[in-house]
Amino acid sequence: MPSPSAPPVALITGATMGIGRALAFGLGRAGWAVGICARNEGRLRDLVGELEASGIVAAGVPGDVGVAADVERMVASVERSLGPIETLINNAGILVGKRIEELSLDEWDATMATNLRSLFLTCRAVLPGMRTWGTGDIVNIASLAGRNGFIGGTAYCASKHAVLGFSKSLMAETRKDGIRVIAICPGSVDTGMLADQPYLKSNLARALQPEDVADTVVHALRLPRNALLSEIDIRPSNP
Repeated sequence: MPSPSAPPVALITGATMGIGRALAFGLGRAGWAVGICARNEGRLRDLVGELEASGIVAAGVPGDVGVAADVERMVASVERSLGPIETLINNAGILVGKRIEELSLDEWDATMATNLRSLFLTCRAVLPGMRTWGTGDIVNIASLAGRNGFIGGTAYCASKHAVLGFSKSLMAETRKDGIRVIAICPGSVDTGMLADQPYLKSNLARALQPEDVADTVVHALRLPRNALLSEIDIRPSNP
């Protein structure tokens, strides 16, 4: 059970770049201890060092969030190092922008594993503890592509539409247990994901910054426990 005297613990997936990196610093500066996971062990180690140098309690675990054994190992390792996970941030995601006849089955499957299957695996791993304690927060980073479509986005948009459906159903399952489920739907964000996408011509000079999304998440988490922002759209104010 979480200790009232210890900082709350957050697990952030896909944490070494873009929105995930901003979330690690944002939550850490707001008082969370942060467990971070990603596939690149070198980047993970470097980020843990940067977080600790900033005075943030952190632990990193390499692994693939689409693989059940990796997720179970990551959750167990973070809880051993930092304590029970009270906040889960499902941020890991990939975008393969290709027309459907150009899209391989492996690319389709990788998109679904990273963007969608991972949510099932991570939530299944942390929810028993949250239900026992009667509190917890799950934040799923979706996208405005979860409401719209675009050329070259069949795999990505399908996965993000599913993230919204998953989040709505999970909220209905867990809200009476004191668990809040929040879906965040950013528009264009200035990250590597949008670089060199042949069918997406975003004006990155006017795009959201990763820190904008992280600040929104922290704000939603800081609301009183009896308040829930279940879905949040966040767009560039002047695209």
